Amino acid sequence: MSNMKIRNDLTPREIVTRLDKYIVGQTAAKKSVAVALRNRYRRLKLDEDMQKDITPKNILMIGATGIGKTEIARRLADIVDAPFIKVEATKFTEVGYIGRDVESMVRDLTESAIQLVREEYRKNVHGQAERRAIERVAKALAPGIKKKKTTNDSNPLAGMFKNMGVDPNQFNQNAEEEEETVTEEISTKREALIDQITRGILDSREVEIKVEEKKNTKSNPMSQPLEQMGIDLSETFGQLKPSKKVKRKVSVKEAVKIFTEEEADKLINTEDIYSDAINLAENSGIIFIDEIDKITSKGQNSSGQVSREGVQRDILPIVEGSSVRTKYGTVHTDHVLFIGSGAFHLSKPSDLIPELQGRFPIRVELDDLTKEDFVKILTEPENALVKQYRALLETENIDVVFTMEAIEKIAEIAYEVNESTDNIGARRLHTILERLLEELLFESPDMQMGQVKITEKYVEDKIGHIVENKDLSRYIL
Repeated sequence: MSNMKIRNDLTPREIVTRLDKYIVGQTAAKKSVAVALRNRYRRLKLDEDMQKDITPKNILMIGATGIGKTEIARRLADIVDAPFIKVEATKFTEVGYIGRDVESMVRDLTESAIQLVREEYRKNVHGQAERRAIERVAKALAPGIKKKKTTNDSNPLAGMFKNMGVDPNQFNQNAEEEEETVTEEISTKREALIDQITRGILDSREVEIKVEEKKNTKSNPMSQPLEQMGIDLSETFGQLKPSKKVKRKVSVKEAVKIFTEEEADKLINTEDIYSDAINLAENSGIIFIDEIDKITSKGQNSSGQVSREGVQRDILPIVEGSSVRTKYGTVHTDHVLFIGSGAFHLSKPSDLIPELQGRFPIRVELDDLTKEDFVKILTEPENALVKQYRALLETENIDVVFTMEAIEKIAEIAYEVNESTDNIGARRLHTILERLLEELLFESPDMQMGQVKITEKYVEDKIGHIVENKDLSRYIL
């Protein structure tokens, strides 16, 4: 039985309220994703036969860049702790061309699920793992009297390894182990140290510890065909050679953290993690396919049409529901939620092949951002840009205050520049604010503590001349 507690029982209204904390406007899109998410919860409450027949209603988001398409999907996954990945449709090409295999999106989703499940399992055993970790740190601070173990060199393969220039001891995990004699005095000292570490008294004290060397998890392009068959080459070779321990000097607090992770991993069953992660990816996974409009053949040169349609046909079986082999087991994509997204400037959703169109039954058109939306984006969300810049400059003891007139002026400039050049949505605010505060961000470390007021006149003086010169604003803003 899964240990994961996924928060999928939120009502659509609650989901929209949470999304409102970070994304301004786009109510129709928020409602669509909230309903899609709630339907998953409803499906899991039905009997198994009915569950199989109810497939997710995939969503196609249509709208210009920078208006919140990706952010809605990303925040949605955060709200329910669901595995989430974002892929660009243009990265995939049909077999025979250089590009990623479409099934890699499902493998990436499974990796995301593994991380979520592993964290959940670690939380469940945290108390026990931390106690063991504290004991290990106490041992490192008060080591016993060591006596070297005599290693047996009668291994017939040892000579062969030596001739090859390989240290045979690295294949003998016990070679470096040392026997330890713990006197009563050392034992008492350790008990006192455990108490002090637990209370946080020794947090900043330095300690030398031995930790397992991190294995290189970088994917090798040569091993990708094997990965598609569910074989992880790096893991196979890694098991042949035991993990090596390296010495590190860290604070006691950091040592407890490192050892807690190590001990937690010893307490949890890896096979349970894989099983739960596959189940989680299959029933709660969200795959966000960006730039889906770029793989239509409309509005493009004829030379690449076959390739683009080929990409659509490659993506189709994954969205329809298929079995993908991963190194953790087979993942079925029948109930994964797919969210397609694109600007559709040069093409329209009907330019996608009919089969793929049919797999995205819910179409949502996102609204272009108005001047009023920009004012809200600057001030209302929990991670609002104005709040971010204030926090950054507070680290230099500078209190930045934006007047309402200044915020309205920034919003007006952003809207005007988007209208007169390319519409890049809310990203235009990043460009304008960075330009506006560039001098202040540069000078702030040398300034005296104090308050800086950003007024409408300040905005005019800093960027007004750029806005007036259309050619200049095209390059700079």
